[in-house]
Amino acid sequence: MRLATYNAEWFTSLFDDDNQLFEDDGWSARYNVTRAQQTQALGVVFQAMDADAVLVIEAPDTSKKRSTVQALETFAARFDLRTTHAAVGFSNETQQEIALLYDPEKLSVRHDPQGVFTGPEGASGAPRFDGALRIDLDIDATEDLVVFSKPPLELAVETASGFAFCLIGAHLKSKSPHGATTPAEVLSKQVANRRKQLAQAIWLRGRIEEHLAAQTPLIVMGDLNDGPGLDEFESLFGRSSVEIVLGHGRDNALFDPHARQALSRKLGAMPTSARFWIRHEKRYLQALLDYIMVSDPLRARAPRWRIWHPLDDPDCWQRADLRDALVTASDHFPVTLDFDA
Repeated sequence: MRLATYNAEWFTSLFDDDNQLFEDDGWSARYNVTRAQQTQALGVVFQAMDADAVLVIEAPDTSKKRSTVQALETFAARFDLRTTHAAVGFSNETQQEIALLYDPEKLSVRHDPQGVFTGPEGASGAPRFDGALRIDLDIDATEDLVVFSKPPLELAVETASGFAFCLIGAHLKSKSPHGATTPAEVLSKQVANRRKQLAQAIWLRGRIEEHLAAQTPLIVMGDLNDGPGLDEFESLFGRSSVEIVLGHGRDNALFDPHARQALSRKLGAMPTSARFWIRHEKRYLQALLDYIMVSDPLRARAPRWRIWHPLDDPDCWQRADLRDALVTASDHFPVTLDFDA
């Protein structure tokens, strides 16, 4: 069984309001890449992965005119993928959905949200992800309300052989300091936004704890936009959202070998899954942002992880069409997990 997580940068911009691919010479949301070029590149990557299911981060939009499911299934048909079905959870207003594209002959999948529905008043603990969490963000004895801009996707999954597990797809993100005009305002907004991201990680970890207590085999995957040593706020808050979601240092911690490697090193090379151009520095920044974390029942099934990095993975490098497609398709690279199903 192969599962993948892939942030396909602004996938929605490749589709019209009828959920059909533009596949033309118009510009995509990627710099100097046309919609046809990005579409073709994504097709090459999805075909090469040949995964039984792909968690798509930044999936096409769901709105009055658009359908994430129809768009993804159109894409699958265009490139003759066996992942012909798509599943989504709670939609959001960012035009970047979280969805699972999967092979119905290998997996049965259903949206299975857990936790109590809160409404706008919120609740403590681990409420349903489309609600609000009550938590004190700044230790002022006053509870704040935190919501997910992109509610995590909770799925009940069962393989054709009968192995059942929970899959949670997440895209945590700290907002940019919009509206700030001075360095002090920028710093203040950045700190506040990072607090909210860490609160979302605590919320997600609360749900993980519930699944672990119920002994449900669990996979948590996606783009956490955070990691050890990624920015200056780690020293301020003491830990990253990755460490929180993993449960790093706890007896019931989830496992991801790339996260473990990154957490064990202060200096030296570490795995990376994303590559961004830093315009003012005229260089690329590489970072580990994409993860597949598993509980012990999955670790017992001979799991094997791989980052499809065009420069670091020898097989990706040696295949020129795939290497170029990975660079053209997105600023993130897929991560796959193979295990005995």
